[in-house]
Amino acid sequence: MPLGLLRWRLRSATGGGAGPAFPVPDGAGVVMREVLDPVNDPMGAADVTVTELGSHRTAARGTTDPYGFFMAVLPPGSYSLLIVAEGLEPHRETIEVLPDEGPSPERVWLRSARQLQLPVAGTWLFDPPHTAIRFIAKHVGMAHVHGRFERFDGGIQIMQDVSQSRVHVRIDASSITTGNNTRDTHLRSADFLDVGRFPYIDFTSTRFAYRGGSKWVLQGSLTMHGVSRSVSLDTTYLGTVNGGYGEELRCAALAKSELHREDYTLNWRSMLARGIAVVGPTIQLELDVQAMYRTHDTPTPPE
Repeated sequence: MPLGLLRWRLRSATGGGAGPAFPVPDGAGVVMREVLDPVNDPMGAADVTVTELGSHRTAARGTTDPYGFFMAVLPPGSYSLLIVAEGLEPHRETIEVLPDEGPSPERVWLRSARQLQLPVAGTWLFDPPHTAIRFIAKHVGMAHVHGRFERFDGGIQIMQDVSQSRVHVRIDASSITTGNNTRDTHLRSADFLDVGRFPYIDFTSTRFAYRGGSKWVLQGSLTMHGVSRSVSLDTTYLGTVNGGYGEELRCAALAKSELHREDYTLNWRSMLARGIAVVGPTIQLELDVQAMYRTHDTPTPPE
């Protein structure tokens, strides 16, 4: 339904003008919210989810329109309503939908999200037992292949100006595992990673770029199979806590990127021509990182 017609019908239903009321099935009720941001402007594209209390079944889901409005027609009952927008505190409320209840717009103001405390300046070293480097690739003609690298090390040098911070990760290429020994041996061979000639995969950052809320983009260079390419990691900062043995200070982040294997001379087309079953041309890479605070010394990248 065109937005103008919808708003006209809503005004009619709430006494704002002549014309037919917004059609609502007999016995149903209407939930309507006008969502505003911290400076009182309409909050468009906010995610709204309505779930039934008790069963937790999703009853309605959508986004606010450009004017900040969301509406759902629901059976009578008790519900939980959640409104989420990037960089703002989520809003949650319990609502009771009554039979034959017409639209009654209520305003909701979303507040600025509490800024997560950034890591203190100094050296933070990856904690391997609590860090994972995973990948997902589509097997040609088959389902997705999920894998990980089991051996790696790295660290983060946090500067006073966080945008000038640096990250280095070194991965042991031979530690690749997908849960299939035959496939893993093939991935280590000269057809793929060629770990005999190129034993390591290295990432070195060049820039931290802030994107608002808890979002950053980590730009840098990835060297694999003897080839270096610029990559960007979409990164979500998860905060800093005291935890673990000895109550170490830890920070956590989740970073994702998409790699194109041909960029690293892993020629999957020639392997297909030879009848070798391979994974597809793109790989989704994910780093789920916990790092422990150590010293204020700058880490020396591996030779």
